[in-house]
Amino acid sequence: MHMHVQLSLMRTTIEIKPEHRARLLELAARKGVKGFSSLVEEALERYFVAQAQEEGKRAKAASLYGVMSKKDADGLREEADRMRKQWR
Repeated sequence: MHMHVQLSLMRTTIEIKPEHRARLLELAARKGVKGFSSLVEEALERYFVAQAQEEGKRAKAASLYGVMSKKDADGLREEADRMRKQWR
């Protein structure tokens, strides 16, 4: 079986601060890579993963809204406040 895979890359122009460009070039040189496209790609991938994780946390928190009664929530908040005062 033979498969042909073609990855499509796109060139684009972005504006970055000169100090960011300098740091990217410095990091690329330390890593032994030409240019900094691979560094930007890696940074974007990490950013997208972090954003997805944050969205998951927000969705989980939103799903818990209303699970605890107001009376229980107030009691828990008061207990936490009391404990924090003892830590100081």
